[in-house]
Amino acid sequence: MGPDRGVKREGSGEGGLASRLTVEDLPTEVLRGRRIFLRVDFNVPLDDRGRVTDASRIRGALPTLVDLRRAGGRLILASHLGRPGGKGDPATTLAPVARELENLLGAPVRFLEESPESRAVQDAVDELGEGDVALLENVRFEPGETKNDPGFAEVLASLGDHFVSDAFGSAHRAHASTVGVAQQIRKKGGRAVAGFLMARELRFLDEALRDPGRPFVAVLGGAKISGKIEVVDAVLKRVDRLLVGGAMANTFLRALGLEVGRSLVEEDRVPLAREILEETGDRLLLPVDCVVAPEIERGVEVEVRARDAIRPEDRIADIGPETVRLYGEELAKAGTVVWNGPMGVFEVPPFDQGTRRVAEVLAQATRGGTVSVVGGGDSAAAAEAAGVAEAMSHVSSGGGASLELLAGKVLPGVEVLEAREPETAGPGSTS
Repeated sequence: MGPDRGVKREGSGEGGLASRLTVEDLPTEVLRGRRIFLRVDFNVPLDDRGRVTDASRIRGALPTLVDLRRAGGRLILASHLGRPGGKGDPATTLAPVARELENLLGAPVRFLEESPESRAVQDAVDELGEGDVALLENVRFEPGETKNDPGFAEVLASLGDHFVSDAFGSAHRAHASTVGVAQQIRKKGGRAVAGFLMARELRFLDEALRDPGRPFVAVLGGAKISGKIEVVDAVLKRVDRLLVGGAMANTFLRALGLEVGRSLVEEDRVPLAREILEETGDRLLLPVDCVVAPEIERGVEVEVRARDAIRPEDRIADIGPETVRLYGEELAKAGTVVWNGPMGVFEVPPFDQGTRRVAEVLAQATRGGTVSVVGGGDSAAAAEAAGVAEAMSHVSSGGGASLELLAGKVLPGVEVLEAREPETAGPGSTS
């Protein structure tokens, strides 16, 4: 059974992220026979033979595809893959993705390898029947995509009557296929709404940010403080505890006057880190012990050292077991946890252990009632690798987008979608 289209649902909310209209709000008669330009995020990893090694992002879009096909829409899918720099690149073609999508969908997918500006693509779109699916070639092959070029956006808009976005992972980018095309389609009277995956992302993040269960704990990791300093500043205004790991913790340790050896540190951010530490007191927690090694590479001998016992020759590559224990205590009593970024050099074992342990502890807390929202990228990969992704409340498909939301920024790929009108009191209402 499909959704009850056009029926007002409870719990839509007023304002906020979750107030955007979705495909469920469009009646079947609005979709049947119409061309639906569907922006998806199929930026998936490929092996050296061009095969998809992790299809989770493709699977995530299937509910929206199935629903739109059932409604009789003619689907034109667009995605990026990698950073080809506005020109064709065989290494980032979406041809393997088209094959994988066809297998997962169980229906033919027509791959359109020519430019969207070509007559061939225009004709192929015109030939689509109800429920048919076509996938455009990597939109970042086109120089106008990342510039949100109005001319290229108009070309894309000529392919669709309505716009649906299921690409939360790209919602923080104001590109032609995420923003410009939606604006153009709305100008000519079409609709621009969220798909099921986008709606789910917005609902969980909206709830986590607007009315979190307390204590509200954020876990931030990754390499650089500079890429997340606005997040740190914004998050500290909202959370009860901020647990810091990864190389960004090194900059804070240096701000405390501690030796960090040959570890990655952003010297120009040390004064700012010192200011944050002075302002936040015990709400910001740093590692108390670290896994160190002479070099960060597989098979190297490692040691665990207290944070005040790091030697000049050491490189900090992960949080230590005592830090895992302390962070675990905070996670166990949390009402809501938002996690983005690894605790160590996750891609080089054995420096993945801290991140894996945090994933396992968070999963256990979730089973006990904590609401857990895991950012994309390495955090999601860690949850998958630890076998606990299914235990989390929500694993986001967009690390960058979720970070920008945490920093209080507006996502252009969300703002461009139609907002739900606030409910008004009807005749005879006593409210």
